[in-house]
Amino acid sequence: MKYSAEKMEKLMKISPKLDARLKKIMKELELERHYALKALYHAEIKDGGRHQRDYQEL
Repeated sequence: MKYSAEKMEKLMKISPKLDARLKKIMKELELERHYALKALYHAEIKDGGRHQRDYQEL
């Protein structure tokens, strides 16, 4: 499974929990949105993460 910024943006729109997590990551680590999305992808989606199925369905 490969990272897709477009899929991540769509997933953020349909999942308020992930969107809140993204904002928390951006604030805590002082990351730009692009980098925070990648970090969230690796933490919550890749390799059997909680939201992997949702991501794959997009």
